[in-house]
Parts: sequence; C-alpha cells; structure tokens
Amino acid sequence: MSKLRILVLTSSTGGGHDARAEAFAEWCFQLYRHDVDVRIEQMLEKSSVVNRAGVNLYNRIQRTAPWVHKVFYAVIELLSYLNTDRVTFGAGYYLAVLEEYRPHLVFSVHDCLNRGYFQLARQTLGAANVRCATYCGEFSGGWGYSRNWIEPSVDLYISRTPTASDYAVKKGIPPEHARVRGSLMSPRASLEVFSPVDRRVFQAKRLGLDPDKFTVFLATGGNGANNHFELLPALVRHARRVQAIVICGRNKETFNDLVHWRANHPEFTCHIEGYSDIVHLHMQASDAIVTRGGTTTCAKALNFRCPIVFNAFGGIMPQEELTWKFFHNGAAAEKVEKADHFAEIIDRWMAQPETYRQFRENFLQLRYEEDPTVVIDELVTLANQVAGADLQRFAFPPVNGNGSAHQPA
Repeated sequence: MSKLRILVLTSSTGGGHDARAEAFAEWCFQLYRHDVDVRIEQMLEKSSVVNRAGVNLYNRIQRTAPWVHKVFYAVIELLSYLNTDRVTFGAGYYLAVLEEYRPHLVFSVHDCLNRGYFQLARQTLGAANVRCATYCGEFSGGWGYSRNWIEPSVDLYISRTPTASDYAVKKGIPPEHARVRGSLMSPRASLEVFSPVDRRVFQAKRLGLDPDKFTVFLATGGNGANNHFELLPALVRHARRVQAIVICGRNKETFNDLVHWRANHPEFTCHIEGYSDIVHLHMQASDAIVTRGGTTTCAKALNFRCPIVFNAFGGIMPQEELTWKFFHNGAAAEKVEKADHFAEIIDRWMAQPETYRQFRENFLQLRYEEDPTVVIDELVTLANQVAGADLQRFAFPPVNGNGSAHQPA
C-alpha cells in the first residue's frame, strides 16, 4: 500500500516552529501509524548559506539584544517581495527534496517558508499532485505579523486565534481556506495532565519543592536566553513563602552559574534544570511563569492555566509584541522590563493575595478547550485528496497502548 507523504517545512528561529513540526509528526504517528509518512526539513538552515546565517543571527540577537529585532524584522520582511512567486535562496536544495520525496502535502510552520515554496512545489509536482498548508502560531495581527505568512494560493491556512485569523483574511488569505485550531502541542502534553494530588506529589517527589509554597517558573527558550539572575532576588526576599523552578535551555554557562548560586542561597528552595522536555509539567506545578512572548510557551501556559508575566528585558521583539498585545488587551497581563518591576509584582502578590487571584482569573478567561486531533485529521485529509490512500485511523487516547481502529479517513 502506498503511503501518504507530508513534507513539513520549519526552521530553528527560536524553538516554537520546530516544536510544532515535531508535534505534528508525533500526532500523525499516534493517529495513523505507518500509513502517514512525515518528513521534517530545516529548510532555511539546510538549503542556503545565506538562510543559515540569517537563522544564526536571529538566535544571537534574541539571546543578547532583543531590541535589534525591530531592524532585523524589517529586513526579513523584504523576503515577501523576493519570494513573491519563487524561492530566491536555497531553491536547489528544496527542489531536490521535492523531486526525491514527492510529497502529497507541503506543510509550512514557518513564516519564511510559504511564499515561493508553494509555487515551486506545484511547478515541480503538478498542481493536481500536491496540496499546500500553513500553520501560523501568532496570537494577533499588526506589526510583527510577517507578510511572509500570507500566501493567498494556500489550500488550508490554520491560525491559533480568531483575532489572528481575521487579520490573515484581511491580508489576503481566502476566508474559505482559513481555520482556527488553537494549539499544536504534542500528544504527550494532552495525556500528562495533573490532578491536584498529582501536582503536590510531582512538586515534592520529582522537584524537591514544598507543595505549600507559591511557585514561580522562570522559563527560557531552547537557545537559553534568560534574565534569571535579575529576577531571582525578588523571589529570595520572600523565601519563606515563595520557591522557583528554573530552566536554562541549552545554555550550559547559565546552568553552571545557577547551581553555584543555589549552593550559596540555602534559604531559598528552587529546582534547576538545563534543557527540559517536561515544560508542560513544570507549568502545571507553578502558580506563575516568567517568559518572553514566544507563542508556543505562552500557548502551553494558557492551556495549563499558568498565568504569564512577560519578560521584556531588552525590549520586546516584533513577533513577541503580537503575543503580549493579545494577553495584555484580553487579560491585563503584566510585563517586566527591569528587576524592580518584577519585585513590585511579587511584593504585591505576597502582600495582597487577592491581586494574584484576580490576575489569574483574568488570564483564564482567555483559555479555550479544543480537540487536538481535529487539525491533524484536517491536514491528513487534505493530503489524501491527492494520495487517495486507504488510511486506518486510531483512537486517542490509545486503547491498551495500541489504539483501536476507526473508520478510514
């Protein structure tokens, strides 16, 4: 039996794009097993020296000078003109992948991998032989919503929120091709949900924390950009009532320094990790998270009911502005630009617990429930318009670890 083939285009500018690509692949296997073949390509990095340099510069700016992204973003927007109907940089590598893999669906989860990429796929494979789809993770529209997301010829355009979807339609996405499908998180995140008892056990047994203390999660992306040492003093001053979970991403220097810092602050309870693959559990074990406006982290925080304080040290990147705007306008979210701002928030919450409770209630008003399998089925069905494969669809959660067959898609 021929397999249904889906090519996912992503890039490691931050960690959110890759996380969504990987989640999609995991869901396809969970629901369709070996009937659906997913190939993930780091298309920018692998296709061109120019693209690879841009990715590296993006991540370096994020770690060291977020304010520079206002200029960098404006330059990247020029790609929307360079790639109007063709791939300017890296076309040779992409063409080779298309000819070798011959996907039934090209699925982009990155803003710079839509325009031109869909046109080249249709030219190479034939318009009747391939479908194209985009998942855009932005929370709202405006400055920071890249023109590169908008390719009007797309067969399916998936947005995270109605606000973002309305903006995409305004900018040229056909309304009949637009869908709102919320988060694209891994199957594991859907399964590993704590009860109140589980939460206390996890805090005490896995993290060595006190389940009765107020827990603040100091987060970072995979590349390790952080302001942990500026934020920790505000928590230490309330050490009798407050504790922390701190992760460092792939920043070994920060991890090593934090281990040393913890040894010299025995009065403060905290759990330290480097790169973490259980962020969804840390969120459930926390009363608040301090993070930059990365869309994946903020979507998870909303899903797991962990209110966000936005880290705006060094400024907010244009893409992060969209996330900040969504939560600030919808839930009166707060941001911190220096250590004193964060200390004021923690002091207020500790002195007046009702202010924290109101902060959390506002945050939870933005939360929504969804069936995470709907968007996977829609994308697989789109690909199967071309493939015509006989697919067996399995249940989720799996039955006895193996799943049970549903009607073919």
